[in-house]
Amino acid sequence: MSDKKIGFVGYGAMAVPMGENLKKAGYDVVAFTPSGKAAGKPSNVPMLSSPREVAENVDVIILCVPDDNAENKTLNGENGLLAGLRKGQLILDTSTVSPPQADHLAKIAHEHGVDVLDTPMSGSTPESERGELIMLAGGTDAVLERARPILDIVGRITIHTGPAGSAARFKLVVNGVMGATLNIVAEGLAYGLSEGLDRDMLFNALQELAVISPHHKRKLKMAHNKSFPSQFPTRLMNKDMGLLLDAGRKTGVDMSGMAVAAQKLARSNLSHRDEDYSALFAQMEADVANAPS
Repeated sequence: MSDKKIGFVGYGAMAVPMGENLKKAGYDVVAFTPSGKAAGKPSNVPMLSSPREVAENVDVIILCVPDDNAENKTLNGENGLLAGLRKGQLILDTSTVSPPQADHLAKIAHEHGVDVLDTPMSGSTPESERGELIMLAGGTDAVLERARPILDIVGRITIHTGPAGSAARFKLVVNGVMGATLNIVAEGLAYGLSEGLDRDMLFNALQELAVISPHHKRKLKMAHNKSFPSQFPTRLMNKDMGLLLDAGRKTGVDMSGMAVAAQKLARSNLSHRDEDYSALFAQMEADVANAPS
C-alpha cells in the first residue's frame, strides 16, 4: 500500500476541507455520500457509488459520518465497506461514535487484516479549512506512525490517547466540556439580561475575560450577532451529549452538570437543530424576553 489514495465515506462540512487539503498535498481523493454530493461548495473530488467501491479503489479509508447507525450502514451489506476491504488497508474513523461502536470497528478491522485508528477531531469548520484540527488517535504506535503523514495535513497536532477506542472515549470528554461550559456561559448571560444589564455591554465584556475560552468567545460573537452558521450543528452536539451520558451511566460516574447541559441542548435542538449549537444562547435569551414580568 502506498497510502496515496484516500477515500472518504461521508463527505460533509468537516470532511470536504480535509479532502481539499489532502489533494493540495498530493493525495488522490475520492468520496462516497448517500446523496452522491459533497456538502457545501462544489467539489472536484470524484464521487463513487458505494462504500464498497471506495474500499476497492483506495489505500486509506476515512470515515466521517454522523453517528453509530450511519457508520453501521456504511459498513454492512452487499455494497458496504466490509465487502470491499483488502488486507493491509488503513481505516481512520474521524466520526464521533459511541465507545462500543469504536470497539466494534477495531474488532472487525482486525478480523479483516486492516489497520485502524479511531481519530475523532476537535475543532469546527474553520479549523478544518485551515488544516488546524486537533486530531485524537486511539490505536497502536505503529498504526499511528503510518497515519501520521495524513493526520499532520488535516490537523496541527495529534494526541495519542491510548489503545483502540480510547480516542472515541476522550472525544466525549471534550464535547461534554464544550457543551456544559457553553451552558454555564449562557446561564450567566441570561441572568445579566434578566437584571436589565445592557446587552452589548454583556457580550463585549465577556469577550475580554480570560475565564471564557477562545472557542466560547467565538460562540458569544455568533450570539451577539444573532447569527448561528452551522460550524457544529446542535443536532450533533445533542447526539454527543447523549452518548456521553449513556457511557457515564454504564461506568457509574456522577455527571450532574453534564446532564443539565444535555437537557438544555436537547430543548434547543427542537428549534435550532441545524444551526450551530451556540444557538442555545438564542434559546435562553428568548426565555428571558418571554418571562413573566
